[in-house]
Amino acid sequence: MNSSLKILLICAVAVATAATGLWLWQKQDKAHLSGQMAEKAYMPAKPQPVIDYNKLKKDNKLQAMTEKRKEKYGLKKGVDIIVRSDESFKIGELTASMQEIQDKMRLKSGDIIEKDITPGKIISEYAIEEFGIYVVQPGDNLWDIHFKFLKDYFDHKDITISQLADEPNGFGYSSWVGKLLKFSEKTVCIYNLKEKKLDVDINLIFPLSKIVVYNMKRIFALLDNIAYQYVNEIQFDGETIWLPAER
Repeated sequence: MNSSLKILLICAVAVATAATGLWLWQKQDKAHLSGQMAEKAYMPAKPQPVIDYNKLKKDNKLQAMTEKRKEKYGLKKGVDIIVRSDESFKIGELTASMQEIQDKMRLKSGDIIEKDITPGKIISEYAIEEFGIYVVQPGDNLWDIHFKFLKDYFDHKDITISQLADEPNGFGYSSWVGKLLKFSEKTVCIYNLKEKKLDVDINLIFPLSKIVVYNMKRIFALLDNIAYQYVNEIQFDGETIWLPAER
């Protein structure tokens, strides 16, 4: 074998060895990066604060926080607790994430959900919503639950609503309260805590199994725009409600 051929063969072996080494190094580096990415992807989320409804009557601190949140909306009896979208709550033995319920409500209404999954991302206060939670009790019906909420709201404004205000008038037409209540049935959701899904009625499977959820921002955007002196002009067609404006 002449010297030129030997040199060529040595160069070929060197190039092959270098290429193999480079391939092995890149493979190890990718495996290392994949491990890091997997570690980040499955990094446990920061635990959410839990509002324990079961302790509401004996926990003074929880009572004070609940009353403060209700006072913001002028409510007393219309809801049991108010939960932020970055909190969870416990009723009986069942714990639910408010964010999970909110996502299901938005999906039902056809909204597109976008989330920033960056590790350690802090949600701004502006993006956090509040939800009124009414815990369904034996014998409750949705109409009475909404009426209690509505009466609570108007009591705060020193507007007295008769217990019969939701009854039809003498001609069989819905009163303005009745129209608001019918619309309310479309603006809130019933959530089954046991099955972790939205429901269509409040019939109980077992005590403390279902809740009525009010989006406080949405419901008060409606109520705060009512000109009470013109309430008899409220119109509702089963889908859309029209409120008379101030004059």
